[in-house]
Amino acid sequence: MEINLISDTVTKPTHEMLQQMFRAKVGDDVYKQDPAVNELEETVADLFGMEAALFFPSGTMANQTAIKLHTNPGEQVICDKWSHIFHYEGGGASFNSGVSCCLLDGNRGMITAQQVEAAINPPDFYHSPLTSLVSIENTTNKGGGACYEIETLKEIKEVCRQHNLKYHLDGARLWNALVAKRQHPKQFGELFDTISVCLSKGLGAPVGSLLVSDKETIKKALRVRKILGGGMRQAGYLAAAGLYALQNNVGRLENDHKRAKELGAVLSQRPWVEKVEPVETNILIFSVKEGYSETALIEKLKQKNIAISSLGKGKLRIVTHLDYKEVMHHYVVETLSKLAL
Repeated sequence: MEINLISDTVTKPTHEMLQQMFRAKVGDDVYKQDPAVNELEETVADLFGMEAALFFPSGTMANQTAIKLHTNPGEQVICDKWSHIFHYEGGGASFNSGVSCCLLDGNRGMITAQQVEAAINPPDFYHSPLTSLVSIENTTNKGGGACYEIETLKEIKEVCRQHNLKYHLDGARLWNALVAKRQHPKQFGELFDTISVCLSKGLGAPVGSLLVSDKETIKKALRVRKILGGGMRQAGYLAAAGLYALQNNVGRLENDHKRAKELGAVLSQRPWVEKVEPVETNILIFSVKEGYSETALIEKLKQKNIAISSLGKGKLRIVTHLDYKEVMHHYVVETLSKLAL
């Protein structure tokens, strides 16, 4: 029994999801003639109370499209120093849009309105890049699945309004935040110009993200997606998996959160653990004490058929997910409780 806790992207479609994919009514989505894709886009747009949505093969492409829509070359995006758009999208912001990132030193990947306000370059000072976009990540990946409070997001929105800045949400794991904070998608739809959401993190779909916005922005996004090579033909088979995921796998995220918190409690008692970051959702980040090797820990767990990942500098990450069953959880808890380094 191999237990993969490297990410929540490692899940496989369930039998029920595969059956829904098999029954999907499909067409050519490049011509907007795929019924399942159209249904998925309409469903997600309606969830957020926004006008339209567009299906993408990846969250990275959805985020990169949003950046392209909201900026011009030479301009600047404000984001946290740990943001996915900066760290994990291959330098796409500079490659695709010709923009730079102003990195803020937030708390566990979360920034404040005051920090955003202070980072905005004066628009008439042509020596510095023109600030045009603020990008938020919720939940935060490198921040250990931390969730923003709605009030904080509203405060940042007001700064964006006052300074005529666009506001993008990288909501790859937004479903986790919605469940953990008992929030509603429409609360986010009211705030952001664009929102990207992922179906293959946590929800168990094999592929897919969506960008949600107003009709005119999504019309422009369709052209950018084409330029980036994101047009797919009979994508309805993938969209059907996404629809199944939304219908069946959002509420059960609570199980992932519960198990992550239980693992955090176990690790906090281990003599070789320096610190366990607060656990809000399905991501658990912890660090080993000086003198202990993160590589040795990963190898020892690998010998027990448990896979976790390293973030470097003594930090490690565990991510719970749909395929991490209760029997596996008991085994991991027992293993960590007895493990000596």
